[in-house]
Amino acid sequence: MAKAIVFYLSYSGNTKEVAELIKNELDADGFTASMCEIGWGEIPDLSPYQLIFIGTFTWDYGEVPHEVKDFVADLGYKPSNVYIYGTGDTQFGGDALFCKAADKLARFYHSPVAPLKIEQSPRGSQQRLVSKWVQSILEAMKETEQSG
Repeated sequence: MAKAIVFYLSYSGNTKEVAELIKNELDADGFTASMCEIGWGEIPDLSPYQLIFIGTFTWDYGEVPHEVKDFVADLGYKPSNVYIYGTGDTQFGGDALFCKAADKLARFYHSPVAPLKIEQSPRGSQQRLVSKWVQSILEAMKETEQSG
């Protein structure tokens, strides 16, 4: 059975809500998915995971929070199967800074899919964005498996 892990850092609970939606989507598609809060405990061995998700909010004028920077440093390498998601608020900095931390992480990891960006909470219509994003990753993964 395929395995996925969903990391997240959340102060307000919004990024955790997105992580839960991603996990539920993966579980429904037959994955064994687990969640792991960044900054709490050791990073597990990532070799058994086909998909690795990292979620963050954007901090201080477009910055990646220190806890996420520490997580990336502690990880010590760049897995090729990392997908980034983020929450933000256009009220602070407008579109120029919206989910900038997710953009930075996606570039750093050379993520094969554009990061998911959620305005504050994923409740309501944004829930569909999460589902579509996860499904696009799963479709790309299946295509890669079929062509390889």
